[in-house]
Amino acid sequence: MSDGQGGTVWAYEADGFGNTIFMDDANVPSLCGLALLGAADRNDPLFRRSADLAWSPRNPFFFKGKAAKGIGGPHVGMNQIWPMSIMVHARNSDDDAVVRQCLRWLKQTHAGTGFMHESFDKDDPATFTRTWFAWANGLFGELILDTLRRKPALLAARF
Repeated sequence: MSDGQGGTVWAYEADGFGNTIFMDDANVPSLCGLALLGAADRNDPLFRRSADLAWSPRNPFFFKGKAAKGIGGPHVGMNQIWPMSIMVHARNSDDDAVVRQCLRWLKQTHAGTGFMHESFDKDDPATFTRTWFAWANGLFGELILDTLRRKPALLAARF
């Protein structure tokens, strides 16, 4: 489908009658999560355009607030960022500043619990869903291992 700027992106849904919708959901699988699953190369231009557009206001489930930026989904309501989306965003990036910012958001939004939640309010991370969400905690562990492998200096930095 068109990205609105002369390029193409993958649609999130197609109905078989020529209608498509662009959005992304924080769950994995998702458009942004395709590279993690081995379904796309993270350097593929079509994947990059799709993932970048998902991290923009063009995605109705992309939220930017005082606490962080990230993708949510229809499951828990509007303005709820899923830490999983921040983790996927970091793993898709080679930019130290992006990875560092994602780690900072994750560190600052666990609401003092030390665990990743299903989602948190974009402006108030103390408002969150699921005090224990193993899926997000597991994905966070994968992010730390990936960062250790690709960018170990970022884990030694204070943020």
